[in-house]
Amino acid sequence: MENQRKIILYIATSLDGYIATEDDSLEWLFKTDGEGDAGYSEFYETVDTILMGRRTYEWIINMEGENFPYNNKDCYVFSKTVSGENENVKFVHEDIVSFVNKLKEAEGKHIWIVGGGELLHFFLKERLVDEFIITIAPTAIGKGIPLFKEAEFEFELTLKDMKRFNQFAQLHYEWRI
Repeated sequence: MENQRKIILYIATSLDGYIATEDDSLEWLFKTDGEGDAGYSEFYETVDTILMGRRTYEWIINMEGENFPYNNKDCYVFSKTVSGENENVKFVHEDIVSFVNKLKEAEGKHIWIVGGGELLHFFLKERLVDEFIITIAPTAIGKGIPLFKEAEFEFELTLKDMKRFNQFAQLHYEWRI
């Protein structure tokens, strides 16, 4: 299927591979001088569907309050304990692979997997992510929540593009064929 939607991981990481500190802080990320929004707006226009884990959703609600950042997108939160929907998201409490394959086959733009670590690990293991856009901040935070969890599997990627946004380096990968 040439026109099938892609699932894209678009995420920032510290130089030493962490997406947040142990207490879920992203303060280290905002201390770095970027350029504009480092390509975020351009990327955001290419997606119409957002996927995230429950913990990531709760972090967003805690940080953003009433200003849910993805109001104009279809948002799905994968949860083992919550089902139903609210004004922002639909909670998914079903087989992830089947659900994602249905999304990919439906009409629409690309799909953004926002996080978190547990969900991303599962997506990688099942090879559900099609492309990776990883922005690296020139900051080492020492410990925290890793971008990639320790795994019993390997994967190889091909560099598709790279960009510089002042102090940030953005790497764009796809699966090696």
